[in-house]
Amino acid sequence: MTTNSFATKKAIITGAASGIGYATAKLFIEKGFVVGLIDADKNRLESISKEFKQDGYDCYYRSVDVTDEINLKKAIDELTESLEGLDVFFSNAGINGTWAPIETLTISDWDQTINTNLRSTFLCTKFAIPHMKENGGSIIITSSINGTRIFNNFGASAYSSSKAGQVAFTKMAALELARYNIRVNAICPGAIDTAINGKTKYSADLDEVEIKVEFPEGNRPLKNETGTSEQVAQSVLFLATDSSANISGTELYVDGAESLL
Repeated sequence: MTTNSFATKKAIITGAASGIGYATAKLFIEKGFVVGLIDADKNRLESISKEFKQDGYDCYYRSVDVTDEINLKKAIDELTESLEGLDVFFSNAGINGTWAPIETLTISDWDQTINTNLRSTFLCTKFAIPHMKENGGSIIITSSINGTRIFNNFGASAYSSSKAGQVAFTKMAALELARYNIRVNAICPGAIDTAINGKTKYSADLDEVEIKVEFPEGNRPLKNETGTSEQVAQSVLFLATDSSANISGTELYVDGAESLL
C-alpha cells in the first residue's frame, strides 16, 4: 500500500455479518474504504448492504461458508474484481465451537472448530495473495488471548489450539510475504460481547476438568467491563493503514490487560 488515503483502500472482511466483522466493516466504510463482505448469513448481509447503500456507500458481498474452499476462492476473486483491487484482507470469521473435556470432545467437534478458525485463515490468506502481490497490502487475522496468553478457559482445547495456530501462521506468513510488501498481523481480543458467545456449546461435564479461579473484583484490570467490537475495529483500522506500515508478524492484544493476570 503506497498511499495514506483511506478512500483508495479496498478491503474484504470475513465474518462480516456481526460482531467485530460488522463493526470493522462499518468503520472502514465510514472512513472511505470500499468493502467486500463475506459471511454465511445471507439475510444479514443483504440487510447490511441496504444499510450502507442507504447511507450512500458502495458495498459488495458474497454469502459463503469460509470452510468451503471452492466457493470461498470464487467469492474472494469476484469481490476483488468488483472492488477493482485488494489492499486489505481481514480474516475474521470464526467460532467458539464446543467446549468439552478432551476425553469427551468429539473428533467432529474438534474438526469443525479447527476448520472454521485455522483452516479458513490459511485459505483466505492463500486466495488473497495473488491479488496483493503486485502492490502489497495488509492481511489481518482475528486470533484471541485464548491459546496465546491465557489457558484457563477449560474445555476450549480446540478453540485455543486454533487461535495459537493462527498466531504461528501469522508469523510464518509475515516473513514469506514480506518480499511482496504484504504485511500480516493478528489481533487478539479478550472478552468481547458478540453473537459468537451465544453460539458456544458447553459440555455438561466441564466441571470435571475445571480448576476454580475466582476474581472477586473482576478480571479486566483496565475497566471492569467487557470490551466492545468497536474498540477492536479501531485496532484493525490501524493495522489496515499506513500508520502501521512497519508492523508485520505481530499480535496486538485488545483486552484491557485481562490476559496479563
